[in-house]
Amino acid sequence: MSSSLQGRVAVVTGVSRRRGIGFAVASRLARMGASLFVHHWSPHDAVQPWGADSTADVLDALRADLVPGASLADASIDLGSDDGPDALVAQARAAFGHLDVLVCNQARSGGDGALADVDAAMLDAHWRVNARATLLATRAFAEQHDGRTGGRVVWMTSGQQLGPMRSEIAYAASKAALAGVTASVAADLADRGILLNTVNPGPVNTGYLDDLVASDPAAAGSAFPGGRFGEPDDPARLIAWLVSDEGRWMVGQVLSTEGGFRRG
Repeated sequence: MSSSLQGRVAVVTGVSRRRGIGFAVASRLARMGASLFVHHWSPHDAVQPWGADSTADVLDALRADLVPGASLADASIDLGSDDGPDALVAQARAAFGHLDVLVCNQARSGGDGALADVDAAMLDAHWRVNARATLLATRAFAEQHDGRTGGRVVWMTSGQQLGPMRSEIAYAASKAALAGVTASVAADLADRGILLNTVNPGPVNTGYLDDLVASDPAAAGSAFPGGRFGEPDDPARLIAWLVSDEGRWMVGQVLSTEGGFRRG
């Protein structure tokens, strides 16, 4: 798969941190030959416990992964805004023309809670970024696709269909919406030469599990056969396969890549 995306353009959202899944996905696609248009929204990360990376450092690291002839462009866009998803695709098209791959990795963190704690504003905030932006960006991507083969879209859900996420009701609800509508949207897109699948990456340590690992180094031992939490490149490998020609027989699926995660 080292050059299976040569000559194609991939749009990846949520590429703000080098420890993030979005960065791992973008890095893999770059090494497979794709040109990249990456989205970031550092104001979101800046208020999280893990903080924001330097955008310049993130882009420099990705630029080093590009194969000869491939290019990199980026944009800082609030995908929770009314025009954010359309702006994403418009700016990517202005940079590269036709777009072949869309990976909707963006997600809102924080501002959540158990059922008794959530309110309308919390639910709306997660819906706008996690679900609405994904649907609208996919619509805009499909509108620019000209029916040629090789169109790919990957959405990101979570493990709410496999077990409870009782303290993240707003997040789980928005991600469950994507998992639930995958088959319907995939059927629509397939008629236009675009294959959609949705990925649940499982418990991947992008920084949010650091405190747990530090306080209990054996915490992952009983939960995973491999004795470790997921790493960003774990779901990135699956996503890279899905958007390549090798993944052309996978359509409309919700796939979990969890390393045998044992709940309970």
